[in-house]
Amino acid sequence: MAFRILIKNLLVLLPILFFFNCKTETKEKDIKSSLKEERPYKILKEQPSSITTPEGMVWVEGKTFLQGAKAGDKFAMMREKPAHQVTVDGFFIDITEVTNKAFKAFVEATNYITVAERPIDWEAMKAELPEGTPKPHDSILQPGSLIFNKNVNAVANMENYSQWWTWKIGANWKHPEGPNSSIEGKDDYPVVHIALEDAQAYCKWANRRLPTEAEWESAAQGTANDNIYTWGNNDNDLVKNANTWQGTFPIKNESIDGFELIAPVKSYAPNSIGLYDMMGNVWEVTSDLFNINYYKELDTSKVLINPKGAAKSYSPDNPYQKEHVMKGGSFLCHASYCASFRISARMGVSTDSGSDHTGFRTVATINMLETHK
Repeated sequence: MAFRILIKNLLVLLPILFFFNCKTETKEKDIKSSLKEERPYKILKEQPSSITTPEGMVWVEGKTFLQGAKAGDKFAMMREKPAHQVTVDGFFIDITEVTNKAFKAFVEATNYITVAERPIDWEAMKAELPEGTPKPHDSILQPGSLIFNKNVNAVANMENYSQWWTWKIGANWKHPEGPNSSIEGKDDYPVVHIALEDAQAYCKWANRRLPTEAEWESAAQGTANDNIYTWGNNDNDLVKNANTWQGTFPIKNESIDGFELIAPVKSYAPNSIGLYDMMGNVWEVTSDLFNINYYKELDTSKVLINPKGAAKSYSPDNPYQKEHVMKGGSFLCHASYCASFRISARMGVSTDSGSDHTGFRTVATINMLETHK
């Protein structure tokens, strides 16, 4: 189904799913001392010598680490708490977000048409809206996607996200800012305007899959186990390590980090295991369902083994939509409003939603590679 999140949310007057005001939370209890495993588990830690690292990927060593909000994280939100110990087997992950060049190869090989390029099916769309919602004019229900409005001069109410988000007919991965734009000369930029279905189709073609949220955090931590950021715990290092918003959001971006909006991959230093842009640039979709209550309903006295997330999606802000967890923040993240340039930060994105700051990266497991031989 071709989805248009702005249309849906304007119809039912829901808050934006992309940004939430961050609030300082109370200090968490120390859970590490009380942890116990239900059963012995032999973790797959080292890369088997019989398996060659796929091109463009890196091995993430299997380990036990702290998932969720870290002590001292002033931006941590309730949906990131409580922190809990997880064990994740080793796996391979893309060094960068999937690029325009890589996605173009997929499209040329399969003739795939993304969600943002397809006609909108109103009958399918209204199934995710309150009963009786009137149909918008046909002029609105046209293929397109969300783009950031760069011409915002003033904001009267920060809860009115339509002031800086624009539904752009004709915007898609090939035309990221609308029908008159292109990706010519931008092979090394992250592909954007990608919905979950699009990412999954790419994965099937490439013999990959989306990472779980736990795998994504394990990779972002690198050789560490409980960092707030991919580079450590010092937020003063944000500008030199991630493509985020500087200045006054959403009115003025001072571009201190060198980029006003999206940046080519590898524009910033990698983390400790060689992964680029795990923070900032574009959001990255995971395989986990987004449920704001998932963490608080966990039994934190046990180490979770390769968790795959919530059994069902739940967000009071978007009650009619199925959402997946997205991680890492984007070039629009700012401390005053989003602050999702942290490893534990998590937000929901509708399964049929795309925008100019949402992309993905993929993973491969030993089993996937052995089966595909």
